[in-house]
Amino acid sequence: MRAITYSRYGGPDVLELTDQPMPKVGPDSVLVRVRATSVNPVDWKVQAGYLDPVLDIRFPAIPGWDVAGVVEQVGFDTPELSVGDEVYGYVRKDLLQGGTFAEYVAAPVRTLAAKPASLTFEEAAAVPLTGLTAYQTIERSGLREGQTVLVHAAAGGVGSFAVQIAAARGARVIGTASESNHEFVRSLGAEPVTYGEGLAGRVRAIAPDGVDVVLDYVGGDALASTPDVLADGGTAVSIADPAVRELGGIYAWVRPSSEDLTALGTLIDDGKVAVHVAEVFDLADAARAQELSATGHVRGKVVVRV
Repeated sequence: MRAITYSRYGGPDVLELTDQPMPKVGPDSVLVRVRATSVNPVDWKVQAGYLDPVLDIRFPAIPGWDVAGVVEQVGFDTPELSVGDEVYGYVRKDLLQGGTFAEYVAAPVRTLAAKPASLTFEEAAAVPLTGLTAYQTIERSGLREGQTVLVHAAAGGVGSFAVQIAAARGARVIGTASESNHEFVRSLGAEPVTYGEGLAGRVRAIAPDGVDVVLDYVGGDALASTPDVLADGGTAVSIADPAVRELGGIYAWVRPSSEDLTALGTLIDDGKVAVHVAEVFDLADAARAQELSATGHVRGKVVVRV
């Protein structure tokens, strides 16, 4: 099969289109014919070696954790899925080697769910990692209907999903974003505020009593403003900065979940969550896709069609 691989740590220049053996399908896995995948910042951070202290990797490695495709073969113990099922998923494994930037991937069933019927494969591939991150941080925050939530980086990949999911739950949403993204954030269902110096005052001007939940997807100064914007008894969750624990909050890392992917798919098919694709590249152009994602100035996800 054709796959994008890298045999040493580095930037986009280490990526190559190569021929690789077909993956073996374990008892609790299925073989997915990949139709699309997408680029996440963690992909190029892993590839650069930043996560080497915590994640095992075997070269040559195939990058990518997001997938949308069709089940072509099932394992011995996979009653949840059948050949021909259209699926999407966050295929993170304990060993980093067989990723989703390939024509086929062996995916544990715990990482997959039925693809939302309203989405194309390219759109579905843009959802899993960022959508799950947003969904699971909201779950861990305990956000309830009628509460107010502040979403940092509301126009970003995770933040844009979080705004929509929180709004669908009946929460009031305030989102930090640059001026150029205010209309986009407003269209998602949030009241935009400009990040940077004076942020706490701008948030308090909108929510004088403070916010019930802070969802931090950027870290740094944004997280540092938490004590000045969070109401008494409120909750802060961050995926970007473990310093949130010093503020009494929760440091979170996304995990694969069929159940959560199914819930996300329902929100999408019900029209409560929209998916934004910035650009679609062919598999051979994966390095260019990664370069675009790494600029940090992309609205929506960068997708790779396989």
